[in-house]
Amino acid sequence: MKTTLLLAGAALTFGAVAFAAPDGKTKAAPTEIKCAVMPDHTVKIADATKSKMFADYKGKRYFFCCGGCPAQFKKDPAKFAKADSIPTPKADKGKKKG
Repeated sequence: MKTTLLLAGAALTFGAVAFAAPDGKTKAAPTEIKCAVMPDHTVKIADATKSKMFADYKGKRYFFCCGGCPAQFKKDPAKFAKADSIPTPKADKGKKKG
């Protein structure tokens, strides 16, 4: 009886470990984000990146839903600094835009 209980307890312990949530150190990158200027619009990060619908500001990358948003953002980026963003990708940090 004790052996059965020990085995059952071990199985539950190992099962819980196998299905435990990630420890937070490796967070999956988002695939969608809200537009920095019009937060009621969702933007697919891959599509916005391909079409260059983003701006980098103070180490963060902000995405836009339409052609009018980048100009609004560039007029006053600090106004939109609290909007959803991702860290500027490392490959782009040393490059100048333009």
